[in-house]
Amino acid sequence: MDTKKLGLDIQINLFKFFFDSEYMHYGFWTPGLEVKGPNFKQAQENYTQFLIRHIPAGTKTILDIGCGSGKVADELIQLGYSVTCVSPPSILTEKAAERLAGKAQVHAMGYEDFSTDEKFDLCLFSESYQYIDMHKSFAQCMKLLKPGGHILLADFFRTEAEGTSPLGGGHRLVEFYDILKQQPFDVVEDLDITNDIAPTMILINNLTMDVVYPAVLMVGELIKSRAPWVYKFLVWKFRKKIEKNRVKHFTGQRNPENFKKYKSYRLVVLRKK
Repeated sequence: MDTKKLGLDIQINLFKFFFDSEYMHYGFWTPGLEVKGPNFKQAQENYTQFLIRHIPAGTKTILDIGCGSGKVADELIQLGYSVTCVSPPSILTEKAAERLAGKAQVHAMGYEDFSTDEKFDLCLFSESYQYIDMHKSFAQCMKLLKPGGHILLADFFRTEAEGTSPLGGGHRLVEFYDILKQQPFDVVEDLDITNDIAPTMILINNLTMDVVYPAVLMVGELIKSRAPWVYKFLVWKFRKKIEKNRVKHFTGQRNPENFKKYKSYRLVVLRKK
C-alpha cells in the first residue's frame, strides 16, 4: 500500500468532517483572519483565489497535475477554463472523477506516464510538485505545453536550515533552482508566501495532537488488552517506524515556527521559451 496515497485519502475525510472543506491544500491566512477551525475553509478559499489570480493572461487550457478532490479544477471550469486532470490511481482520484464527470477528463495515472497529443497553455501543480521528480516534471511540461505556455506551481520546498526537520516532504529549494537554470523556461514570478501559509500548521498540529493521537493510543490499548502477544509483536516488528512517526507527528513540533525554518512555500510561474 502506498502510504502517501493513503495519507491523502485520509486527509480529505478529516478536512471534510472537521472543517467542512473538500480542498486538499494549505490555507492562505490574510490579515485579520483568526487562525481557528471554522476559518480554515475561508483560508483555503483565499489560497484558491490567490492561485487563480496568478494564472497568466491568455490561458485557456489547463492541465491540473495531482488534482486532489477535483475541487480547484471544478472552480477553474466554472470560470471558463478547459481543464484536464491527471492524478495517480486512488480513492481521492475516483472522487475527483465523480465530481468532474461530464466536465473534464480525469486520467488516473502518474504524471510521468501521461501522454497525449493535446497541448496546453498551462501546467498547474498545486501542492503536487513535491511528489514528482523535478527533471521528469520539466521534460513532461516541455512535451505538453504550447510554445509560450506556462507552468504555475505552488508548493513548499526544503530549506538548508540546520537540524532535523520534524516536517517531511518537499524538494530541496537550492536543487530546484539549480535544475531550473538548465531548463528552457523564463521565470515570470517567484513569490515567497511562507508566512501566509505557516499558520495552517496550528490547526494541523491541534488536529493530530487532540484527535488523531488519542485515537491511536486507544487503538493500541485495545489491541494490548485483547491480544497482548500480537501487540508485543507489532511493537517489536515496527518499533523504528513507530518511533519515527511518533516524533514526526505526535510531539507538537509541527508548528508554524518550524515550518518557517525548514520550509519555503513558493508560488512560481515559468514561461516556456
